Amino acid sequence: MNIRRITATAAATTALVTSSVMLAPASQAAVTSCYSYANSYSKPAGTNWLPAGTLFKTSSACSDINIKSNTNRYVKVCFEVNAALQCQSNYTLTTGGQWTTIATDVKDGALFAFEFRSDALSNGSWAA
Repeated sequence: MNIRRITATAAATTALVTSSVMLAPASQAAVTSCYSYANSYSKPAGTNWLPAGTLFKTSSACSDINIKSNTNRYVKVCFEVNAALQCQSNYTLTTGGQWTTIATDVKDGALFAFEFRSDALSNGSWAA
């Protein structure tokens, strides 16, 4: 490998690392802002759905749908499409007490519900 190629590679790597580091605080601020609009939830035992009846609606505060359950839970998102719910094919494991992204790049104003794999009581927060 010649000196020019080594120098160019080093410069490109430095630029990539620097730009990644510079983006991290902005990304963290967006996530923090999203979670500051979080809503609490309480899913009663005996049902797999949250909410019962009215659907949740995404906002411009978050680009993703996030959930923080108090205990580990398997959850997926179901979106309203043409007056029917269409669910993600797989459940996502949430870790109790930690935010988990369930759906990404979701449009503002999308109507959705959570489907839990278990019908056990579940409490926590969601942000979308």
